[in-house]
Amino acid sequence: MNRTEVVVTGLGAITPLGADVASTWEALLAGASGLRGDVLRGHEGLGLPDTVAGTMAVDPATLLPPVQARRLDRSQQAALAAAAQAWADSGAPEVDPDRLASAIGTGIGGVGTLLKEDDVLETAGARRVSPRTVPMLMPNAAAALISIEYGARAGVFTPVSACSSGAEAIALAARLIRAGEADVVIAGGTEAATTPITVAGFARAQALSGHTADPASASRPFAADRSGFVLSEGAAVLVLESAEHAAARGARVHAVLAGAGIAADAHHITAPAPDGAGQVSAMRKALAQAGLTPGQIGHINAHATGTPVGDAAEARAIREVFGRATVTAPKAALGHLFGAAGAIEALIAVLSVEHGVIPPTRNLTAAGIGPDIGLDVVAERRDVPQQAVLSNSFGFGGQNVSLVVTGARHRASRTAPAAP
Repeated sequence: MNRTEVVVTGLGAITPLGADVASTWEALLAGASGLRGDVLRGHEGLGLPDTVAGTMAVDPATLLPPVQARRLDRSQQAALAAAAQAWADSGAPEVDPDRLASAIGTGIGGVGTLLKEDDVLETAGARRVSPRTVPMLMPNAAAALISIEYGARAGVFTPVSACSSGAEAIALAARLIRAGEADVVIAGGTEAATTPITVAGFARAQALSGHTADPASASRPFAADRSGFVLSEGAAVLVLESAEHAAARGARVHAVLAGAGIAADAHHITAPAPDGAGQVSAMRKALAQAGLTPGQIGHINAHATGTPVGDAAEARAIREVFGRATVTAPKAALGHLFGAAGAIEALIAVLSVEHGVIPPTRNLTAAGIGPDIGLDVVAERRDVPQQAVLSNSFGFGGQNVSLVVTGARHRASRTAPAAP
């Protein structure tokens, strides 16, 4: 089949494990945890449960010029910081602005700004509300700010698809390139929504982990005693471009985004479909687009948030497509970055293929893998060549996205950094 090949030439991230890609990857491979307790200190009077969360390893505001940082929501700061890393990593390509696009997903946008300015309104009146409130809270601001920063005029896109937002942005970027609408797309996801209202809402829905005594062990994807997910924040951005454009400028290629599958459950606003049809469909679509069979996938980077129902449903869907597949679950170390989760996990899939490493899944040792899982869950780092990796992202609303990443077939003279 003749079609445009989409390659990954730039990577950027700011996560609970590190301020950049290298530190995040090193910590993930080492089995470290980015989660901590007491993140909502000062809100004790609200009746909130003990809260464990993953906050960014550094304040993203410190990575930007002070004047610019003050005008941005925390989620926007993170997106710009990650985009700057990815753009530099890609070699800061010279691109026709009309052939450069931006696609940044988010689950909720600037909720921190919304809550802060609502407090100002109620305590000090309308005249004290910041005139920058609307651009700081609107979900499309991160994508728009990146478009402005890099002169991207081919389009600005903001998938708001719950936990699949970041992965959907990457899938959309590939579509733009394959459709001939862009040569380069800056794509990813961002989220900074660890607030009292989100904690209260998820707690009332009984979605949060109850293992709060030891923050590092709170997130337990696929474990027998898993009880819920852990809120987290951060951003990840990839620079995607056509292989032809990358080769013409002699770019280093990290990996190939070979396939993307998107499907819907059409079942329930929060619960996955019992038969897993949407998840199965997304994975099969991604494989078909990549031109691969299930046996050619080295491992699966699972969505696996640590909820009893969600993990079991994903495991069933994976078994239907792949049988007893090898999987890893980075949310055990990172927590759940919501709108940024699919982007950081796509980035991890790229690094896994590039370096031939399957990252470990934390917190499986005490109770072991759940009897309802039936998969080969990687508990310790495995150095194994990976021809291809599939990454899953599934969101509330039954929104399912699967991405397939394969090894780079086009490399220039620059040498990729070695794996830690």
